[in-house]
Amino acid sequence: MPYEPPTHTVERSLRATAGARIVAGVDEVGRGAWAGPVTVCAAVTGLRTPPPGLTDSKLLSPKRRNALVTQLDTWVTAHALGHSSPEEIDTLGMTAALRLAAVRALEALPVRPDAVILDGKHDYLGGPWQVRTVIKGDQSCIVVAAASVLAKVRRDAMMAELDADHADFRFSDNAGYPSPVHRAALEELGPTPYHRLSWSYLDALPRWRHLKKIRISPEAAVLEAGGQLGFDF
Repeated sequence: MPYEPPTHTVERSLRATAGARIVAGVDEVGRGAWAGPVTVCAAVTGLRTPPPGLTDSKLLSPKRRNALVTQLDTWVTAHALGHSSPEEIDTLGMTAALRLAAVRALEALPVRPDAVILDGKHDYLGGPWQVRTVIKGDQSCIVVAAASVLAKVRRDAMMAELDADHADFRFSDNAGYPSPVHRAALEELGPTPYHRLSWSYLDALPRWRHLKKIRISPEAAVLEAGGQLGFDF
């Protein structure tokens, strides 16, 4: 079944009803992975016609994503990436880690957006940003689709680089997500420094279960981190 191409409808609505002159699309990748960061891309595109075939990165083959990202690099008005490391995910929890990565991406843009279109139904960003959540926004909104492709390709490339030191995990194939090869390597070798140690996959690994981290409350975690946990990936 063919998908409808994404449009600027939500962006035009924010311009008309909220006076938002600069609208950023935000999407994440890596939320469900066992290893690696969660990565967020913030993109600004204006209202120009996008490259043909742009849509949610999950609907595109790796070959098509890589071809598109080359076009997107010069087509978007601006874009920036933000990451939260496995350590930050373990300490803060996924929602707070997503917000941290999104804020890093938005603050790295050369212009501050007046509004943000956030993929999904949950606003993990919050104030002071003016946020419009859109379910399946990476399929329906051009600016979010662009962020989706940029985030996916860049994070996949980061994970592939880890194969040089951790070839048994095949991060270049699974990008840190669950897979039979990934699970087998974990059972034999245990987690790498890039694994999330608060996640339940460790419960099924008796040899390595003692490494599991128990996350403290969000309030205590923020105080302990001082709001400035570093990203060293």
